[in-house]
Amino acid sequence: MDRKITYLKMNGLGNDFVIIDGRKDKISLNRQQIKNIANRQTGIGCDQLIILEEAVQENADIFMRIYNYDGSEVNACGNASRCVAALIGKELKKNNILIETNASILAAKINDKIISVDMGEPKFAWQQIPLSEEFADTSNIELQVGPIDNPILHTPAVVNLGNPHAVFFVNDNLDNYNLELFGPLLENHPIFPERANISIAKIISPNNIKLRVWERGVGETKACGTGACAAAVSAARRGLSERKVKVDLRGGSLAIEWQTNNHIIMSGGFSFDNQGIIPPQLLS
Repeated sequence: MDRKITYLKMNGLGNDFVIIDGRKDKISLNRQQIKNIANRQTGIGCDQLIILEEAVQENADIFMRIYNYDGSEVNACGNASRCVAALIGKELKKNNILIETNASILAAKINDKIISVDMGEPKFAWQQIPLSEEFADTSNIELQVGPIDNPILHTPAVVNLGNPHAVFFVNDNLDNYNLELFGPLLENHPIFPERANISIAKIISPNNIKLRVWERGVGETKACGTGACAAAVSAARRGLSERKVKVDLRGGSLAIEWQTNNHIIMSGGFSFDNQGIIPPQLLS
């Protein structure tokens, strides 16, 4: 690839993105090129690479294509949607932005430094998540890590929010859990044919959840917007929390509200980090 490709680096609560505008000149990157760019040691470094494209649907302002650190394409990213909303809102000089993804159209509302995104409706049916076997109640499925009589993690809630999530609720300190060990094992468990994002959650109060997230194709992240939504919805389904909560992640906090119309509203901040030209050696 001979031409120069410029990028913006942004983050949502430390969940960081390399954003490339592919509207004027179509951008096509292979999996290795994406991994090269995302590499934190030898590349630019990011959790996800985002390519902006012209919207397919007439009512949308932008199409957001999302690639994970490992080069795999995914359908949803809550923190990236806030960053893209901020970027396009500034460009179009408007406070209401419609972002098209492979999964749906996300409506974002900009209120100064806080952006609220309608993440749509959660999907709970086992085929929708998807799972490799049938479960009538996906708020509490049979899956555990560790000895049968004394598991370390067990009975997660599972939900699809544009991507699959499994949320394990625990009572002790989240730092007691080796997510670097359990994360990849659970992400790739046979019960998840499309892999899954794995979260460990602790209920602090009916309006506050503390969370760590292992993101499929990425690893542990400082923040995960869809993971925060998954934890909030799962806690409410189990009667552990209210439908409006603050979710504390390692990179900061998100406000999540599961509305009575079944839509989830995620609100939080964003940051511009830097911009530049992708070094040609990363694209070879």
